[in-house]
Amino acid sequence: MNALISVIAPIYNEGPGVDRFVARLTEVLTAAALDYELVLVDDGSADDSWSRIARQTLVDPRVRGLRLSRNFGKEAALLAGLEHAAGDAVVIIDSDLQHPPSAIPAMVRRWQDGAQVVEAVKRNRTGQSIGNRLSSRVFNRTFTRFTGVDLVDATDFRLLGRPAVDALRRMPEHSSFFRGTSSWIGFTRDTVEIDIDHREGGASRWTVRGLFRLAVNGLTSFTSAPLHMVTLAGFGFAAFAVVLGVQTLVRWISGGSVAGFTTVILLLLVTGTFVLIGLGVIGEYLARIHEEVRGRPRYLVQERAGSTVPDRWVVEQRAER
Repeated sequence: MNALISVIAPIYNEGPGVDRFVARLTEVLTAAALDYELVLVDDGSADDSWSRIARQTLVDPRVRGLRLSRNFGKEAALLAGLEHAAGDAVVIIDSDLQHPPSAIPAMVRRWQDGAQVVEAVKRNRTGQSIGNRLSSRVFNRTFTRFTGVDLVDATDFRLLGRPAVDALRRMPEHSSFFRGTSSWIGFTRDTVEIDIDHREGGASRWTVRGLFRLAVNGLTSFTSAPLHMVTLAGFGFAAFAVVLGVQTLVRWISGGSVAGFTTVILLLLVTGTFVLIGLGVIGEYLARIHEEVRGRPRYLVQERAGSTVPDRWVVEQRAER
């Protein structure tokens, strides 16, 4: 019996793109003679994405759909897919076809050769705007420097074996960052190079604000380095204040002129700016603690569509309880 490959895709306001995505995936996976299922997670879309997903489940029994009760964000949608996937291996892919489905057979072969995590790394970014390329590069390098987890040229497009999936599902934190945690868990790894294609149909659903929040969430949920930086900056300002105080005292004793009003105001502005930034960093971590303490579910499923989950998955879920 062939291994079952689950392909998970978060969907948000993709509309007609759902049909294109399913058609392309079906073409690639069928040609590769893979035993597969598609798990499409509608993350609270406001358009007809869910009706299109439901229609696809009627056409092909290998397609299953989850409809979240509202927009919980991509990370929550990925988790929902992971917790409902029945496959021996799971592939995470974006539904806008910038991640080429044609790379999936190569990823499966790497998994069959023993890798438990197969990452698709970017060979080029011709399908991304200059702004997206620059912001992505800055964030990935910053994250790698602070955490030691290499995200340079990394994507969310990756294959996880069942042990890796189970390890991710056991991680209890509310604020998760899939790209980071799936790298942090370890396991035998391999890579497949891909070219990022142009988005098919419509503009990107990501806004500047959304990307910024994703970056902040990724850093604060994965490392305490920003807090350490605030502490180090505080020591730096303290040292600067001591030097400035000694210099002022020496000038006063020697009868020289002491810096005037403008210098004092400038120092107050710099100090106030640092204090506010420091409070903001601390506030982000307090917000994360607050989310964890509340213990609310990371997502809620409003509706399901498609064939029932295989009995093997149901038995595993009961055994875990």
